Amino acid sequence: MTEEWLDFIVACRTGKAHDYDIVEGPMADDTIYNYVQGFIDGKFSRAAFWELAKFKYPTHQISFHTARALTTLRFLKGVQVHEE
Repeated sequence: MTEEWLDFIVACRTGKAHDYDIVEGPMADDTIYNYVQGFIDGKFSRAAFWELAKFKYPTHQISFHTARALTTLRFLKGVQVHEE
């Protein structure tokens, strides 16, 4: 997570559109999202956000935002999964 990441997440969460076809990077889980929302709401500063988020390790995501982005995918194989 970086300053650029936080700014992008805040922009997305407040409804600002972007022109990216694909976005890749850390995914904010519920805890991180609560910290982001607290930052957006002015409940704490940017520095306080980073202190809270310091020991949280978000998962990684790739998000496809346009039909054009989907053309980058290629099907390799399928696997049948059986539930027990």
